[in-house]
Amino acid sequence: MTESGGKAEEPKGAVSFFDPAIKQVRRQVIFQWARTVLMLCVFVLCVLSLFWSVQFRVEAKLPALKVWVVDFDDAPDAIVGPAVRNVANNIINSDSETVGYEIKPSADFTHGAEAVRQSVYDEHCYAAVIVNANATSALRDAVTTGNDAYNPSDAAQFVILSARDQSTYSSYITPALSSFERQLRSEFGPQWIASLAQQQSLNLSRTPQAVNPAIAFNTLDLRPFGPAVITPTVTIGLIYLIILAFFNFPFLMPIHAQFIKPGAHPTLKISQWLIWRILSNLAAYFFLSLFYSFVSLAFQIPFFNSPAPDTVSASNPNAYGKGSFVVFWMLNWVGMAALGLPCENMAMILGFPWSSFFLIFWVITNVSTGFYAVDLAPGFFAWGYAWPLHRIVEALRTIVFGTHSRIGLDFGILFAWVAASIAFFPFASFVMRWKMKRGL
Repeated sequence: MTESGGKAEEPKGAVSFFDPAIKQVRRQVIFQWARTVLMLCVFVLCVLSLFWSVQFRVEAKLPALKVWVVDFDDAPDAIVGPAVRNVANNIINSDSETVGYEIKPSADFTHGAEAVRQSVYDEHCYAAVIVNANATSALRDAVTTGNDAYNPSDAAQFVILSARDQSTYSSYITPALSSFERQLRSEFGPQWIASLAQQQSLNLSRTPQAVNPAIAFNTLDLRPFGPAVITPTVTIGLIYLIILAFFNFPFLMPIHAQFIKPGAHPTLKISQWLIWRILSNLAAYFFLSLFYSFVSLAFQIPFFNSPAPDTVSASNPNAYGKGSFVVFWMLNWVGMAALGLPCENMAMILGFPWSSFFLIFWVITNVSTGFYAVDLAPGFFAWGYAWPLHRIVEALRTIVFGTHSRIGLDFGILFAWVAASIAFFPFASFVMRWKMKRGL
């Protein structure tokens, strides 16, 4: 159309929307529009349901978040340890929806509290409630001798590992432990004060802390989550890793096509063209992942700290010391290949715009199982343990925070995705060329 005098000229022979001359076209367009919108609606309902359902009835799954209660205050006349166990039993036997408290015998931990901390670090449980040895005798000595150095928080401790999954800890574990401490104080405090009131000879002016609160919990976070700038690295920033890998195809495919386009030069053998595409894609991921990693480095995310002992609280102890950034880069490279090659295969099979469906599906299923605790999801989501983003997130936490390492398994699963995608690559290329020859 051209414009004359500010008005658009209609194409020659143009008719109105309801003209009988375009009845067939109108019917075909409306049918195709309705079919496409219906497909989009069904797709939205099905795929977005995966994202919503991963958090469906989380409260009913809270017992999967195991919290061990271990009492080392095992003297015959102990009162602190039994009080803690009694609170735990009350919670276990109640109908309240809370984390899964489990009382463990102290005999199971021959190395004492350090062995319990090691179990938390090794991710056998999400947290532990530990009553320290001689907690009762220390409390009684404080009120008997007037020991003003008595510290109520020396009686017991909470052991957590927030870098394992900061959202799960902040949403469920920490509130549950705070509630546990409040319940213990409400039950133990009146009983303790009543027992002190019967002992007239005590002088409590020097040790008021031994009267109230008498006992408290010291929280030991073996691997705190922080600083805040790390959040994109292990969460939402990884979505861009998927998107970057996906858009590798439309940007590079016209370049690859020059090898097989008939013209002034001979075309490349298909087998060698496929090899070139695979190797050039891996090379592209190599450089893209490097610059993706540079973003985290530029914003001073720690990558050069020394490792720390498992049972000692440490902020950002990098698992591989000064080599951690290189491991971080290699993880992003292999992860981008594991995320990107399936996108490329599906783009060749589905074509545009339908390959966008796969991108949405791929992002949602990876985010659902990578950013949320699979332990709290319905059993259907067990496949999430094998999805690429779940393994990337787990390995990233090991590199950046020094959490319990399964990095061999993480890399192994990512390599399996890469290998399967490469094996499928020739078939996807064949489908694409078959559709191109037929104008599909």
